[in-house]
Amino acid sequence: MNWALVLDLLGTFFFALSGSLLAAQRGYDIIGSLLLGSLTGLGGGVIRDLIIGRPPVAFDQPIHLVAPVAAAVLVYFVAAGVERHSRPLLIFDAGGLALFCTTGTATAMNAGMNPVAAALLGVTTGVGGGLLRDVVANRDPQLFNPSDLYAVPAFLGAALTAALWYSPLPTPLSTFIAAALVFVFRVLSLHFRWRIPHARAGAQESSP
Repeated sequence: MNWALVLDLLGTFFFALSGSLLAAQRGYDIIGSLLLGSLTGLGGGVIRDLIIGRPPVAFDQPIHLVAPVAAAVLVYFVAAGVERHSRPLLIFDAGGLALFCTTGTATAMNAGMNPVAAALLGVTTGVGGGLLRDVVANRDPQLFNPSDLYAVPAFLGAALTAALWYSPLPTPLSTFIAAALVFVFRVLSLHFRWRIPHARAGAQESSP
């Protein structure tokens, strides 16, 4: 079994679900849901592949297009009970972030990039789809939410994946371990409302 493809498809599906759920919250039609889900699920991978200098796998392997379609169909039938709540969107977004920041790093390492560059590309892969989703849906990007940790889990997951690349563990296993840790960390940060210091001293104390 091609575990790299499986993890990539799972990441695409989770991110596409978050995009389609946001479309449902905004009252978009099914085409808008499909397009926003596709942009979210495929955007980070396309950015990654263009930087590496290869044809985007989303177009080179059409099976990647199945995940956004499945996400849009699923949301169409089940979104009525969850579209008013942000928690499912955040959970699926956490799953996509965890899988993409790790598989993006592994893909870059496999392409011959050095660990630092590969980790940065992994972060770009992880946050790219969500950033495109929020900008297109005309809402403040989750990446820049001062009351949330978004890039931090991606950085940690990408760095861990790059470090584990040199371990004796099989790459799919090490990637899955790193992704699982990122997902748990992201969910815990949402639950406990962890945050990092603001851009200027005293901003947290004065913010509502």
